[in-house]
Amino acid sequence: MTVTSFEANRARVIGIAADLFARNGYHGTGMAELGQAVGLGRGALYHYIGSKEAVLYAISKEQVDKMNSYAEALLDQDLSPEELLRRMARGLLANIAEHRSEWAVFFREYTALTGERRDHVIAARERYESYWRQALDNGVRAGVLRQTPRLLVKGILGMLNYTYLWMEPDGELKPDEVADMFLDALIDGIRA
Repeated sequence: MTVTSFEANRARVIGIAADLFARNGYHGTGMAELGQAVGLGRGALYHYIGSKEAVLYAISKEQVDKMNSYAEALLDQDLSPEELLRRMARGLLANIAEHRSEWAVFFREYTALTGERRDHVIAARERYESYWRQALDNGVRAGVLRQTPRLLVKGILGMLNYTYLWMEPDGELKPDEVADMFLDALIDGIRA
């Protein structure tokens, strides 16, 4: 698939917007500041993004959609329950490490979205949580994990998601190592 110059420019604008929103907040970043950062006038900027909320929506939606696709593909494979959970955790932390600004914006700012945009992002987030619940339920059905409260998924994802605050992609521990460390503690705690 060929990326057009429009798509490449739009992706560049969204990436720079993610960095600005992560650093200054969504409400603390103006369109003039974004235009200056990307080197575009107001008309050209709106040509690529439509509106400031459209940029927030694109930032908030993209990584969650990627993780939903990744989880769906893993669930379609014949993986052991532990390997499924491990790959889901590794995939999420690799994505967070690579897209820290986008995740910072998602976690801090998605509530500024309105209407259908907000509903869509919330539904995508809930769908991702449901894949984790399915993975845990697979382990229970296989007899390798014990039944856990439904709320545990939020705890697991909270533990993984908030690595965006401190994890460096080139840090002492790689994202896979952090994921494995967290999963070892989790799985040991709920092993049947």
